[in-house]
Amino acid sequence: MVEIVGVGFMKSGKTYYFDPQGASYELGELVIVETARGMELGHILIANRMVDEDDLVAPLKPVERKATDEDLKKYHENLSKRDGAMKVCAEKIAKHGLEMKLIDVEFMIDGSKIVFYFSADGRVDFRELAKDLAGHFHNRIELRQIGVRDEAKMLGGIGICGRPLCCSKWLHDFQPVSIKMAKQQNLSLNPTKISGTCGRLMCCLNFEDKTYKELRKGMPKDNERVETPEGLAKVVNVDYFNGKINTRGIEIDPETGEEIFAQEIKSYTKDEIKRRKHKGKKGGQNALQDIDELEDEAELIELEEIMRDF
Repeated sequence: MVEIVGVGFMKSGKTYYFDPQGASYELGELVIVETARGMELGHILIANRMVDEDDLVAPLKPVERKATDEDLKKYHENLSKRDGAMKVCAEKIAKHGLEMKLIDVEFMIDGSKIVFYFSADGRVDFRELAKDLAGHFHNRIELRQIGVRDEAKMLGGIGICGRPLCCSKWLHDFQPVSIKMAKQQNLSLNPTKISGTCGRLMCCLNFEDKTYKELRKGMPKDNERVETPEGLAKVVNVDYFNGKINTRGIEIDPETGEEIFAQEIKSYTKDEIKRRKHKGKKGGQNALQDIDELEDEAELIELEEIMRDF
């Protein structure tokens, strides 16, 4: 077992483990720690605790010290210089004619360097820009390119749900999100309706994916023909939360052989219906699964092409 403290930062909702080196820290206490970017001001999110060494992904870095009044003064000075640094960098980006969008700037609390965050569609040769900025600020300069999802996380905003963006409030890591998740939840597959502020598929599609997978097991698809206690029927829609399958009965016209649909809609549970088997490549009980997978694959390929164009 190893003793740790959890530290959070202003620009990240994630909690990072550090070695307290025998010192005791309380929740909310401000500390100075060393990160990949340099010395930073953080706050304690998890007080001293013992964890299994197997839960650690890398050797722990030590907590340097508790933040002093001088550290806080320096931190606020850095914040006051942010707008000026943003303006200077934006002017120099325009001067060099670079296709990049400046997102934010961060001064290390020990004054070791200044980090500028930007987004761009592709790779950007910013070597001359870095030299220009270093000459202006007389400090070490780091230009860090971030993706559109990280941009939304850093800037924040309001989602279509009316609440602050999950990524900027509490979501620690971005998880893969696919079109299949939206399709599985019977959402509109219009790219404008399932995309977040960042322009990528909404992270919240991933939140209930496991629940929908369980609810959909054994359920037919819309327009599928099924056998009910009253005969052949067509699935109108499926109410996954209540476990109801809404159908319309089918009769075959003896003269034309056409299907005639009943006006009344009747509901059944999945145990009360029987899905009609199709002759799949594996046959038998795997046939329905084969057909579903082939149909899903064809639809998803088409939808992914639409999202790429979008």
